[in-house]
Amino acid sequence: MQASRFEYRFRFALHALIYLLGFLSPWLLFGNVLNMEPRSTWLVLSSAITRLGWLTFPGAVLALIGLALVLTGAAALLRVWGAAYVGSGVVRSASMHGEALLADGPYRHTRNPLYLGTMLHTIGISLLMPPSGAILAVVLLIVLNIRLALAEEPFLRERFGEAYVQYCSKVPRFLPTPSPQVPSAGQRPHWGQAVLGELYFVGAFLTLAIFGWDFNASPLRRDLLICLGLAIVVRAFLPPAPATDEAAIAP
Repeated sequence: MQASRFEYRFRFALHALIYLLGFLSPWLLFGNVLNMEPRSTWLVLSSAITRLGWLTFPGAVLALIGLALVLTGAAALLRVWGAAYVGSGVVRSASMHGEALLADGPYRHTRNPLYLGTMLHTIGISLLMPPSGAILAVVLLIVLNIRLALAEEPFLRERFGEAYVQYCSKVPRFLPTPSPQVPSAGQRPHWGQAVLGELYFVGAFLTLAIFGWDFNASPLRRDLLICLGLAIVVRAFLPPAPATDEAAIAP
């Protein structure tokens, strides 16, 4: 079930490819045969909620953008919080790193705040995708992030031994606990590099918060692409992670 060496090394490219498939949903080019329309999941779900009599259409639209804001906001928080402790260079690295066993910040509540943040973000922005693309993206991204998390565990277990086993017994893999499960190791966060390194996730949340109330998915998709472009440029100027053993990238 764990990710391969290829998946881990090229995980960012795989994420980008899955998002691209979700948003473009190229199979809809042949949708006339199946009477499929490239409507956003946001619109489709709003209409379904209205037909069920749960909310008015405007109320359903507002409820869904509110849900997207909660998910993308939580994702941005987890990503920035986690990167502040692990380091943006390590987040971007193609190799696994085990300089220290993290037991600070979000890592006292969940072992994988970065992967959890990515999964929440994917669910949030999937409302802007066509329904079939949204389902594909959410399923593939959740599976990929679970596989990535599982690939790291043997590496960390070998690196830290019983200390990591004890850590795993107290801190859940994904679902965060309300209170810290392990004592703080005293590591200081570096917020500036974390925000810059996770600029896409922060920008995506701000985009939905500022422009989502126009209730138009098309410009929001464009704005997310702009956020991604800016994030890629900024990341290029951030310092890399320290060198590590290339043989320990992934199984």
